[in-house]
Amino acid sequence: MFPHVKIDYLLREEYKDVLINNPYINKLFLFKRNDSNYIPDELSSNSYDLVIDLQNNFRSAGIRKKLKTSNLKTFNKRTLDKLLLVNFKINRLKDSGQIPERYAESVDGFNLDGDGLDLFTGNETASINGREKDYIGFAPGSRHFTKTWPEDYYINLGKKLNDEGKTTVLFGGKEDKKVCGKISKSIPGSIDFSNDNNLLFTAVNMKECKAVVCNDSGLMHTACAIKVPVLAFFGSTVREFGFTPYRNKNFKPGAYQPLAEILENKTLSCRPCTHIGRNNCPKKHFKCMLELTPEIAFNKLIELINS
Repeated sequence: MFPHVKIDYLLREEYKDVLINNPYINKLFLFKRNDSNYIPDELSSNSYDLVIDLQNNFRSAGIRKKLKTSNLKTFNKRTLDKLLLVNFKINRLKDSGQIPERYAESVDGFNLDGDGLDLFTGNETASINGREKDYIGFAPGSRHFTKTWPEDYYINLGKKLNDEGKTTVLFGGKEDKKVCGKISKSIPGSIDFSNDNNLLFTAVNMKECKAVVCNDSGLMHTACAIKVPVLAFFGSTVREFGFTPYRNKNFKPGAYQPLAEILENKTLSCRPCTHIGRNNCPKKHFKCMLELTPEIAFNKLIELINS
């Protein structure tokens, strides 16, 4: 739409797969997690018409000070509103939209194309073929305990899917290998595709699945980007924070078909107990996840697949 515009992008090295094949990026600049003060000479010497800081934190503030621009835009993280919702259950985020929409609001007059997330997988090829079997993906990992559906629930669900003739495929990165391996060993015939953070390999194999069952995690957004149906569990966090499946849908002539379902326990007054995640349940009961049973998940998943 704007062929004269050139977009340079700076992000941490471990996330490069997200944009490495993106045709809309002019140049991708990478930095290491513990070396955020380093800015490539080419990046700092360029004069940009616009710099957008979507992180808007202490680290990114140090980076943007080194960039030449007369026009700087930052993302409004609405930190106070998140704290009010977590600590006092005062909800000022009801109508605030999803994160991609909030990002877009950082630039006046900027409109999204409505097509959802992009993830370009390049020449990466899948190891499974969804036309030959009914594959169901599981992405059981999460950085935080309170955002993780229990392992034994995933195992129970996988066995129920086995009874329906479906094959479970486990997805995850380096930190998820242990949980993926444990679940895979407990589900006969399942496939463990957890790996050393090869997002493109994960994505192309996810695309062969009828659906992906996951936590509120990065791989949930990966599944959305490749337009695979998603069943996601939300425990300690809530939709209002904006990190819900974004425009994960199937367009058909004259029809709009949602391809995502969120399972959450709406009966609890203690939700949300965090806007990121916690290492334990502060109420000691963990009902936000434990009451989302494998039976509930199975029924909703079959409904999603057949919709």
